[in-house]
Amino acid sequence: MEKKETALEKAGSDLLDFAVDREDVKWLMARLPEQADIKRVTVEYELQILKIIGVGWSLSYYLPDSPQKTELLENYWSAINEFSKGISTTMEYMIGQNIDYFQILKDRLDTYVAALSKQSDAPEPASVIGPEFARICGNAADIFTFMTGSKMFISTISNVKAYLEAIKLR
Repeated sequence: MEKKETALEKAGSDLLDFAVDREDVKWLMARLPEQADIKRVTVEYELQILKIIGVGWSLSYYLPDSPQKTELLENYWSAINEFSKGISTTMEYMIGQNIDYFQILKDRLDTYVAALSKQSDAPEPASVIGPEFARICGNAADIFTFMTGSKMFISTISNVKAYLEAIKLR
């Protein structure tokens, strides 16, 4: 007999589905102006990473003292780890090189958290994430890339917040 999924397991699964959905990545890429001085393929790749880690970051941010936070974070990151294994395997077949996508996600999360820590007085996290996103993409001075990263981050955390409220965790 198959075990019934708990509410927190379902939430982890729902958040994974949201994190890897590419519709908003496509939407933002379609609106990235042609004059953006940036490699578009890099921006698209980094937007997906930002969305995935933004979901995880949002859980810690919006559930600071929740008794369910740890289990939900474990469910989410475990699901992301499994998803990452598939990406890593696919990339190895495509380019003949072993890529640890989950490690890439962890490293990028560390980069964003370090940037937030350096600017702890920032009025909003997105005001730090946008410039850091542009820097990661290769041109910290490109306002279009800065704004694209900020939009992805704001959209992601807003959607996670709304979801947590809808399932009564926040």
